[in-house]
Amino acid sequence: MPEKHLFEYAVLRVVPRVEREEFLNVGVILYCRAQGFLHTRCHLPEDRLQAFAGPDLEMDELQQRLKAFEKICRGKPEGGVIGRLSLAERFRWLTATRSTVVQTSATHPGLCEDAAATLERLYAQLVG
Repeated sequence: MPEKHLFEYAVLRVVPRVEREEFLNVGVILYCRAQGFLHTRCHLPEDRLQAFAGPDLEMDELQQRLKAFEKICRGKPEGGVIGRLSLAERFRWLTATRSTVVQTSATHPGLCEDAAATLERLYAQLVG
């Protein structure tokens, strides 16, 4: 039987009006220390977001914010100062509570054999 590894994940959310606390799930970030894995999978469904938030939502800015999550996951040098931190520190920084248009859910633990396959499964369940 393959070995199971502890992982943690959070859902990436777009919160167009922070004061209303309404959101749309747009991605998942997953960290597995044992497999040296920190990746995110995300997609901005522009039509759904515009219907949800209205025409004033800045799609280019949202894309850049999500790309920053990807760069930080990949690490240095493209991840900047935060990208130089350890995987665990980067995950904690990315999933810290914030009051911005891109937020993360609470973190959730689980066990997996393959972190990449688990990320894809969670993305399909929670975002797709």
